Amino acid sequence: MSWLDHVHSRRETLAKASGLAAAAAVPVGAAPDAAAAARPPVQQPSAAAASFSNPVVWQDFADVDIIRVGDTYYYSASTMHYSPGAPILRSYDLVNWEFAGHSLPTLDFGAKYDLDGGRAYIKGVWASSLNYRPSNKTFYWIGCIEFSKSYIYTAPAVEGPWSRLTTINNAYYDCGLLIDDDDTMYVSYGNTTISVAQLSADGKSQVRAQQVFSTPSSVGTLEGSRFYKINGSYYIFLTRPANGQYILKSTSGPFGPYTMRQVLLDMPGPISGGGVPHQGGLVQTQNGDWYYMAFVDSYPGGRVPALAPITWSSDGWPTIQTVNGAWGASYPFPNLPAHPVTPLIGVDTFDGTSLKPQWEWNHNPDTSKYTVDNGLTLHTATVTGDLYQARNTLTHRIQGPTSTATITLDPSAMRDGDRAGLALLRDSSAWIGIKRDNGATRVVMVDGLTMDSNWNTTGTGTERASAGVSGDRIWLRAHADVHPGAPRPATFSYSTDGTTFTTLGPTFTMGNNWPFFMGYRYAMFNHATQALGGSVKVERFELVTP
Repeated sequence: MSWLDHVHSRRETLAKASGLAAAAAVPVGAAPDAAAAARPPVQQPSAAAASFSNPVVWQDFADVDIIRVGDTYYYSASTMHYSPGAPILRSYDLVNWEFAGHSLPTLDFGAKYDLDGGRAYIKGVWASSLNYRPSNKTFYWIGCIEFSKSYIYTAPAVEGPWSRLTTINNAYYDCGLLIDDDDTMYVSYGNTTISVAQLSADGKSQVRAQQVFSTPSSVGTLEGSRFYKINGSYYIFLTRPANGQYILKSTSGPFGPYTMRQVLLDMPGPISGGGVPHQGGLVQTQNGDWYYMAFVDSYPGGRVPALAPITWSSDGWPTIQTVNGAWGASYPFPNLPAHPVTPLIGVDTFDGTSLKPQWEWNHNPDTSKYTVDNGLTLHTATVTGDLYQARNTLTHRIQGPTSTATITLDPSAMRDGDRAGLALLRDSSAWIGIKRDNGATRVVMVDGLTMDSNWNTTGTGTERASAGVSGDRIWLRAHADVHPGAPRPATFSYSTDGTTFTTLGPTFTMGNNWPFFMGYRYAMFNHATQALGGSVKVERFELVTP
């Protein structure tokens, strides 16, 4: 089956299932955490109000894999064409999370990931797996790219440095990585037909692979493997996209035979208008409690994580603790100690000389065309009239259900034909920014940037409003309401003094179709339409909620 055929098949499966227009505990020492002392505190629940609300993070972190190393929790997610790939979040209580790093420093899978002679929209990092190997104190990431090969990256800490360990010429689609008690590494993977592979002791090759389960036609599609060993039994946790979760159990070893039970089907989720929680992972706390972290389809914002407690039957099957038959909008706070983390929103002044881990580029950047040094300088990297083709567009996930992003921009080094600004980026996009033409500078609002179902550009944008501006500083603002359903409005405004903002252009309605998979993002860009050589400086980015 070709890449395109598989994507079309996956779309059909999701559409039928959802109706949406949508690791095991590792009781070893915690990983190094050199930045711990520098983290500002965040609000933690008091004993009198010890509950948390779902979603625990209202940002787009899909295809959850979650593990514990000592008293620290790590969460890995999909990123498709965004670079660096496979972000890692860190938590100490399963509720408050911070950015920690990325497993893939760059998407080194071919020129199209550089927007060079092609595009990689919705390709790249799909459901993949993160785990920690106590024997060599090493983190492992494994995933397949474009149904072709599987890649393993390793690092001594989640912050890095990450490097490619090996390439395996088998496609471990939607895989889960298990490191067994005897240090043997196994991978569960597949769509409908589920298989298990055993890796060599050094993790660099496959020594055995075997089909272990075929999904009954009455169930449909199962994928999104997560692989666990719990109390001597082997479990493969599988999703039915996008409305069910099932589990396979073997008491005879990793290669089965396995029996299947349904964990959930069409369970109402905690987000009004959102989908069914599914495709996530199980984790046990250091105090012995179990939780399931799933994601909820919640477009236009994306797929966001929700947490629920798990209990186990005497014969070894898990049950989600529901509230009135639904995934709870709130639950008692996990019995875990408070610990400060860096909030996922706030201000970034681009201090230091490198980007913080909350940032991801649209495809790989041209590293010679940007600098970080008490501000972010974006040099034009592409001559194009198509934002979807422009390199070095830097993105940040939207915070739901509503949020506002504001950037402080110095456009004084722009050249004629340059376009720079702040976008709401997806397959239907809009932006506010600066156009420099014939020596004159205007602030403009543009919408009508669109792609077709094969992610080819069908619209490069229509200017809807403009105003003349001057000076070496302008504030650009985008406000997004990503509640699923209607009306999904976004508005743009600008300021010349940082205090008084003027709305520019009409309200933009964000799309909520799911086949693009990723949700909308705030995106900063600077590209040329005539010749390279210009630049802008982003002095400040601020993301706030009402």
